[in-house]
Amino acid sequence: MDTKAKILIVDDEPDILEFLKYNLIKEGFEVYTSTNGKDAIQKAKEIIPDLIILDVMMPGMDGIETCREIKQINILKNILIIFLSARAEDYSQIAGYDAGADDYITKPIKLRILISKIKALLKRFSLDEIKTNIIDFGEIKIDKENYTVVKKNINISLPKKEFELLVFLASKPNRLFTRDEIMNRVWGTSTIVGERTLDVHIRKLREKLGDDLIKTVKGVGFKFEV
Repeated sequence: MDTKAKILIVDDEPDILEFLKYNLIKEGFEVYTSTNGKDAIQKAKEIIPDLIILDVMMPGMDGIETCREIKQINILKNILIIFLSARAEDYSQIAGYDAGADDYITKPIKLRILISKIKALLKRFSLDEIKTNIIDFGEIKIDKENYTVVKKNINISLPKKEFELLVFLASKPNRLFTRDEIMNRVWGTSTIVGERTLDVHIRKLREKLGDDLIKTVKGVGFKFEV
């Protein structure tokens, strides 16, 4: 089964949260909600969403400030952000894009347009990931084109499946993947392999890269932690 895209909706109006959550779940997304900027940042760190729908006008920390803070956090800086706002003035939209937003939608929300923009952004982001050959976390660098891994300036040789497993987990750092998601993406649905195969590959990666990078969530799956 395909991994559901995670969406975090941030708005201080409960009716909007409920309306968007209901309709986005119907579209097949995994949806989380938050009512203010500070909580949204904390929740984003925990769930690592693919996309955030962010209201501009919120009490306390507004959407612009929230977006700026999110973009300064290493594990969150590549998350897609769509602003929602009742303000349609050019300067408001410019402020949103300057803060790092990927799109800006004015209220009242036209649901089909919003969903269309979400799907287009997620598709574009997925294609961008494919084109990006280097995954760089500072002390560890993964070159997808040349099948090489360097940790602390030391080259680490990995067989093809171990490398593909590492790339898949590292493509979304701190995101938890279930065993089924990993097996389907790395080995494919047409290949029959036992769960023991995944455990063996994880163990070999830990032996070569250290035990601190790939974490086990018992009974669920694995995640690449940075």
